[in-house]
Amino acid sequence: MKNRKYLYMIAVLAAVIALMLAVYSANKPDVTVGSKALAVTVTDDGGYETQYFVNTEAEYLKQALDELEEQGFTYSGEDGDYGTYVNTVNGIKADNINAYWAFYVNGEYCNYSIDFQPVYDGDVFEIVYEEIK
Repeated sequence: MKNRKYLYMIAVLAAVIALMLAVYSANKPDVTVGSKALAVTVTDDGGYETQYFVNTEAEYLKQALDELEEQGFTYSGEDGDYGTYVNTVNGIKADNINAYWAFYVNGEYCNYSIDFQPVYDGDVFEIVYEEIK
């Protein structure tokens, strides 16, 4: 009798899992080339803004920024324990004593380096030259 209960429970569990997988498969988003549309605004040391737009399959910000090179965007930095530290954007270097390049996503300060900052469709990134006071 106990074996029948376990078999019944396993059968019900398998049916529920199969149903959940079917619902997920029917509703999952299609992955297509350029499925993530991102906007990047750079505010330089003079307060001048330059906007860039990219459609990308990138998982992380660094990959998306690399794709902006075709539009004239450039950056460089140093690799560290926590990823790439960006110190130069579009030829303007921040010395990290008086100023640095701050990264924001959707109005919030980025919590990760560009190597680990995930990107999602519709994200708006800001790269801002900020003076240290």
